[in-house]
Amino acid sequence: MTTDWTTDTKGTGQYAEVNGINLYYEIHGAGRPLILLHGGLGSGEMFGPILPLLTERHRVVAVDLQGHGRTADIDRPIDVRLMADDIAALIDHLGLDRPDVVGYSLGGGVALHTAAKYPTKLRRLVAAAANIRPDAIYPEMRVQQGQVSAAAAEFMKDTPMYKLYQKVAPRPDDFPRLLDKIGASMSKDFDYTEEVRSLQVPTLIVAADADMAPPSHYVEMFKLLDGGLRDGGWAGEGRPKGGHALAILPGLTHYNIGSSPLFAGVTLAFLDDQPS
Repeated sequence: MTTDWTTDTKGTGQYAEVNGINLYYEIHGAGRPLILLHGGLGSGEMFGPILPLLTERHRVVAVDLQGHGRTADIDRPIDVRLMADDIAALIDHLGLDRPDVVGYSLGGGVALHTAAKYPTKLRRLVAAAANIRPDAIYPEMRVQQGQVSAAAAEFMKDTPMYKLYQKVAPRPDDFPRLLDKIGASMSKDFDYTEEVRSLQVPTLIVAADADMAPPSHYVEMFKLLDGGLRDGGWAGEGRPKGGHALAILPGLTHYNIGSSPLFAGVTLAFLDDQPS
């Protein structure tokens, strides 16, 4: 299946049966395709404030990941590696020719693994506020993550995440189940150092200056991509050989970076202002 990605579409929502899941996505704008992946307990709606900026030059495919938004959960863990398989299958389902993939937080991890496992399917990667080891996260945040479970559902009823889920989810009563799965996912140890080191597509690492992990963690990720190791040179000859880049965005946190015009700005500059 080959899709015409030059004709404008105004927010059409559809489902794709891929990789054993009925995956919801919306298409906005026109231009080169860009797959947009939200954070945990969110959905594509979380990018609403910056969607008009992204769609000026891109055909944006905003996906609701497993168990989030309008995509019903299935019988498997919440795992960024499995969800990367979903995105690769969606790329094939839509007949996309090497789309850019942009992800934030949970979606950033999914985007990273999609690029690591399926490098020929992507053109460029933007991974925002995504961590490659749990010990990089501040200890007090690790404590909070350890408290995420179905038991917390009652306390979340006044949060935007809960209200949106109740509004759009195919099975609104699944919210406690989602919390259990997210909590289980965050409790596991992981180290994605080699996945980052192996990335073959030009990659932009993005973080807030007051993110869930210190800026040094994202500098560490950049170093795995040959960045931050030498002077860049007058002509840029010392920059990372793979076309990788790093952006630490001022005045932002883990919780508002995904909807910030600054995030949209650095993303578009990276995707559009450099040849591939």
